[in-house]
Amino acid sequence: MAMPYPDSHNQIQTMPIPKKKRKVQLYALLFILPSLILYTLFVIVPTASSVYLSFTSWDGVSSDVHYIGFANFVEIWHSDRVHNALKNTLILTVSLVVLENVAALLLAVMVDQVRWFRNLFRSIFYFPVLMSGVVMGFIWTIILNYNFGVFNQILDKIGLSSLMVDWLGSPKYAMVSIILSAVWKSAGYYMIIYLAGLQSISADLTEAASIDGANRWQQFRHVTFPLLAGSMTVCSVLSMISSLKIFDQIAVMTDGGPGFATETLTYIIYKVGFGEMRQGFGTAMAMVLFLLILVITVIQVKFLRKREVQL
Repeated sequence: MAMPYPDSHNQIQTMPIPKKKRKVQLYALLFILPSLILYTLFVIVPTASSVYLSFTSWDGVSSDVHYIGFANFVEIWHSDRVHNALKNTLILTVSLVVLENVAALLLAVMVDQVRWFRNLFRSIFYFPVLMSGVVMGFIWTIILNYNFGVFNQILDKIGLSSLMVDWLGSPKYAMVSIILSAVWKSAGYYMIIYLAGLQSISADLTEAASIDGANRWQQFRHVTFPLLAGSMTVCSVLSMISSLKIFDQIAVMTDGGPGFATETLTYIIYKVGFGEMRQGFGTAMAMVLFLLILVITVIQVKFLRKREVQL
């Protein structure tokens, strides 16, 4: 009678781990452990604490933490100030995602066409990225000052004094000023990503399109632009997340004003949490902002991934 074959699958599962492999795994764990401890202390624990504090009325100072359930989230839902901040955040985000990507793509195409001093132009356009948001905010506050700002002085010198306005003191122009200054600062960063995408496209494709009779615009529209979909996905997602979290420029240039014209979700979280001493309410808003970023990112990535072209 034939002997039954042993169950090789069970044999493999029950085989003991070699001593050498266990030693390697132990060493790997020891190398990972310091980073894991730091990540747990500074990311996981604060995140879990924030979730709990969002259901309390903690003032951020006292040791009394009172659980109030969903009261903070109900107040967020009915607050006109939060609704205004959400509207400003969405306007700012949509404007920056579009303008930063358009400006970055134009700069990348320009730099890619330059034959001489390409690295110099790349460095010049990238330089604003190296400045902190606070420094950039102070620079643009001086540039846009109504009385002695460079921008208004230029308008006055060329005979367009009628166009001089209080760029940061007018509710109509304050948000526009922040958007333009943010584009100036961030476009160089996304330019580098687009430039890498442009340089990864084979010249044979554009040459073939040229032979078929396509002009420069048609080559860009039908060959280059579709192949930049991957770079556009990365830049759009990064720009969107950065725009939703913008804080430095608003704090320095307008302080959320005039009135509440430039108050965004991140800035109202700061004002409520540290200015009004309502850490529980501010933390609840931070949770809402986190969920908003998560949902928009997932939708954006899913939409943009569909138009990516693989070489």
